[in-house]
Amino acid sequence: MLALLMKFLPADKRALLALALRMVASLDTAQERQAVADYGLEMLADGKITITEWSAFGKRLGVFKLEEKSNGR
Repeated sequence: MLALLMKFLPADKRALLALALRMVASLDTAQERQAVADYGLEMLADGKITITEWSAFGKRLGVFKLEEKSNGR
């Protein structure tokens, strides 16, 4: 259904939506996704994003999670 709806969007909007969906794809719960969306809108409110805000956004997205090694270390 989403793929069908996306076909009606202009290419630039479709790309932005695809990016947003990929960014939150690794989040487990609706609450986590909502928290990321809320924070993203909050950090964009003044039209500027600081390094600290980018870092906090990345943490919320799970960018800084350590990957578990499969070799038992």
